[in-house]
Amino acid sequence: MKASYKRHLLKFKRPSGTSRGILTEKETWFIKLEHNGKIGIGECGILRSLSFDDRPDYEHKLKWVVQNIHLGKEVLWNELLEWPSIQFGIEQAFLSLESNNPYILFPSKFTKGEDSIQINGLIWMGEEGFMKEQIDEKLKQGFKCVKLKIGAIDFEKELGLLRYIREHFTSKDIELRVDANGGFSPSDALSKLHQLSELQLHSIEQPIKQKQYDSMSVLCKNTPLPIALDEELIGVINYQDKADLLDKITPQYIILKPSLVGGIKGTLEWIKLAEERNISWWITSALEGNIGLNAIAQWTYTLQSNLPQGLGTGALYTNNFDCPLEVKNGELWYNIKENWKGTL
Repeated sequence: MKASYKRHLLKFKRPSGTSRGILTEKETWFIKLEHNGKIGIGECGILRSLSFDDRPDYEHKLKWVVQNIHLGKEVLWNELLEWPSIQFGIEQAFLSLESNNPYILFPSKFTKGEDSIQINGLIWMGEEGFMKEQIDEKLKQGFKCVKLKIGAIDFEKELGLLRYIREHFTSKDIELRVDANGGFSPSDALSKLHQLSELQLHSIEQPIKQKQYDSMSVLCKNTPLPIALDEELIGVINYQDKADLLDKITPQYIILKPSLVGGIKGTLEWIKLAEERNISWWITSALEGNIGLNAIAQWTYTLQSNLPQGLGTGALYTNNFDCPLEVKNGELWYNIKENWKGTL
């Protein structure tokens, strides 16, 4: 078996705001396998400044992986516990190689174009006018669940944007999620959660920064609004540590990004532990290009969750790969009439 890797810099069509600053580009890496005339491809979607494996020797590790590809998927996964994005890239590449079609990793009604995945529309941080413009666009596109990133502008203005939606749509019409990306302080978080809860929100992601276990535990016990852990899960790689974290904090939800929590296998560990504790979950992409997003979407469909998932189409970028994934009326579809272009 032959293996290789290459770097690809995805360029945002429009600078996108997060609580960590403005993103203009997104680094990603591809692993390509070749064996007996077949090809497999996987995306290692690293998020600089957020990924647990954001390290200077990232490319060095990829080089080691392709040199040791003969070890196989299982052995490599265990060797890469501190490299979750590479774990996921390896899982994808082997699934792609083993498939009759390198882009169909999990054949289903979804990949046949017969069924869809309900997703949330994402509103990026920015000036009030820009956020309002995005909200109007998502509602016009037929989304029934909208997620706003908050914490970048004045909190009162953000409350105003949420009120703007609620003036036009009840909670039965539109499900509202917010993501604070750790933007609140432990001292004012509960007060802000009470204000947000008046707007009948579905949930809030990561109200305070991760690793403040006692504060987060108290918040989850007293919150008037369901709390979802996101960044809190990053870097927790030992199975018992995962169980201990959920037992300590007891959140209402967890949000799982395969590139950040150990690929499919690592995500399934979190799901098993969460379900044993009656904690709900959903899957989210982590700004991957269409190769990684395709794998996440196909796999997510097989889980048959009844919650809207956090899966975009990769339409954020000017130089993504053309693929059959498309959004219609707030749902992600696999359009079998469209082909992949420019990847393998």
